[in-house]
Amino acid sequence: MRIDIISVLPELMESPFRTSILKRAMDKGLAEVHFHNLRDFGLGKHRQVDDEPYGGGAGMVMMIEPLDLCISELKSQRNYDEVIYLTPDGETLNQKIANSLSIRKNLIFLCGHYKGIDQRARELHITKEISIGDYVLTGGELAACVLADSVIRLLPGVLNDEQSALTDSFQDNLLSPPIYTRPSEYKGLKVPEVLLSGNSKKIEGWLHDEAVKITQEKRPDLLD
Repeated sequence: MRIDIISVLPELMESPFRTSILKRAMDKGLAEVHFHNLRDFGLGKHRQVDDEPYGGGAGMVMMIEPLDLCISELKSQRNYDEVIYLTPDGETLNQKIANSLSIRKNLIFLCGHYKGIDQRARELHITKEISIGDYVLTGGELAACVLADSVIRLLPGVLNDEQSALTDSFQDNLLSPPIYTRPSEYKGLKVPEVLLSGNSKKIEGWLHDEAVKITQEKRPDLLD
């Protein structure tokens, strides 16, 4: 998988991809992540990428020309399955979206900034809009990192135990059940006996029942 991330602050995103699972995925050649500074396509000697909105109002708007030049340049090099704009008014990211994107080959992430992007960039290039929640960040860079992490970890071979991703919360519209490890008793708190029984069928049933119970308590909307 290849992900190209367009931003006015690409340096903000470099650290998460230099450690842990994301770094491992890239070291194994399972994922490529490339950052593109929109200012490289900016206009004039000051590399301008934003301007005041038509019709007035506060804030600045990312200009159509640099966005079009950058995305068009990338598209001339390869075919992209999706061009994704990270924006608060996009579809809220969930596990189903992450699953569907994990089987794509080439993706572009466009990080919004300022008051957003010229609407014509959306009409010309954007195929999908994603939000990571009903709140506003200073830019789409952190959202792009969240989206990339949620997708890359699902690629075959990234996690040491590939079954791990299949048992994550939300994979079957349920939250994860309680989990335990050694010791079996701590400060009077004991691990449920069924988990120590070695009976895989009983354990599987218990885990499912607990997942349903926790989902009913914390996120009943997932069961609707």
